[in-house]
Amino acid sequence: MSSKPFDSASPLEPIPIDASLTLVPRVRLTLTVHPANPSHTSSVDDWQLKKALLDFLRSSLAAPLSVPDGDLEVRRVKDVRKRRRDEPVGHGSLVIRDLGFLKGSRGSRAAAEEEEGGEEGVRVLEEKYADWKRYLVEKMNGMDLVLGGVKFVLSAEMPVSDSFEGMRKEWEEFYAFGNRGNSRGGRQEPDTIVLRGLPSRWFAEPRVSSKPSMLVTHTIFSTFGSIRNISVADDDDFGRERDEDTDGLVSGLHCKIVVQFEKHRDFHNAMKALCGRSLEKQGSRLRADYEVSWDKDGFFRNSRSETQEKSGRMTSLASGPYRSEVPKHISRYSPERTRPKRFRE
Repeated sequence: MSSKPFDSASPLEPIPIDASLTLVPRVRLTLTVHPANPSHTSSVDDWQLKKALLDFLRSSLAAPLSVPDGDLEVRRVKDVRKRRRDEPVGHGSLVIRDLGFLKGSRGSRAAAEEEEGGEEGVRVLEEKYADWKRYLVEKMNGMDLVLGGVKFVLSAEMPVSDSFEGMRKEWEEFYAFGNRGNSRGGRQEPDTIVLRGLPSRWFAEPRVSSKPSMLVTHTIFSTFGSIRNISVADDDDFGRERDEDTDGLVSGLHCKIVVQFEKHRDFHNAMKALCGRSLEKQGSRLRADYEVSWDKDGFFRNSRSETQEKSGRMTSLASGPYRSEVPKHISRYSPERTRPKRFRE
């Protein structure tokens, strides 16, 4: 499929990537709550905190926002007496999915150009969208909250991974000053996307397994362009890394996908489509608020090096006095680490 639809898509436009999977726009903020007095040791009331934030979104913004209860998540620290003075007493996240009001806030000319597929209309909307996100962060970051007679301060920020411009600036600086890269000669540019927190069953073969399939995953991400390498693995640590209350999570719910494209341009367009969006599946009410980043560490290059090093050790053992103990055939796959497959288009 041509990369043009992803390169020219409006930031508020859903992007279908498969017959049943669609990328839908959303804004996500990470929230932390600190006591105004650092020595305060009382726990924050998470119900009062949530109510105060929802009231603020409905009444204190230029365009009132009605956020479903499930899209505002707040959690209090279990034992505030064990926290350091500079640590928060609560944290959470806010996801805003209904962004249709931004379309009506543009000029008629820009709206008409976008309807006709005009680049100018998309550019104007991207600027408007970026301005509104900055406005939202400025309004919420540093906000005072009085809950149960105690004053707290809210910190709000947008993850770098949710801003395509922020991500692009990050990799341009990395290659300009780090002088490292995965490209084969010439100008060094990123080509590998890392996705975490994706529902495993959405990438599985129907009626075959609930485990993510390499073939299904490759087919889905080929929508963005030619793929050089791809890796799919369980991501059981995804929830536990973010929340101390997830010890009982069932394993295998999430998967981690690493995709290396043949061309930087396809990587660029895929990253632009994936940043600031959630994944929806037809017939499911679940929205996957995955995390997206780009590979700085040479995932596939290092995987090949580990395999070659392991192969060298095996060869050394086979030539020594313990040759009979080394199996004659070594499988390409192991239960602990699966070597990424290489696909040729």
